[in-house]
Amino acid sequence: MNDNKVDSDADLDMIICDCSGTTKRKVLQLIEEGCDTVDMVSRKTGAQSGCGGCEYDLELIFQEYGPK
Repeated sequence: MNDNKVDSDADLDMIICDCSGTTKRKVLQLIEEGCDTVDMVSRKTGAQSGCGGCEYDLELIFQEYGPK
């Protein structure tokens, strides 16, 4: 994770995907557990499999916290 920024609980509990209820905390947890693509997170949470409105936010999270 990015050591320069500490996310608050409110930020971590922000719902990224309204369709599945997936939070930023859950996405970061899955990244830490080895999910290295948005597709993997989508398969585990259902995020990005409904309306697609969370696609941009998921990409931003992976750009900042995902594997380099």
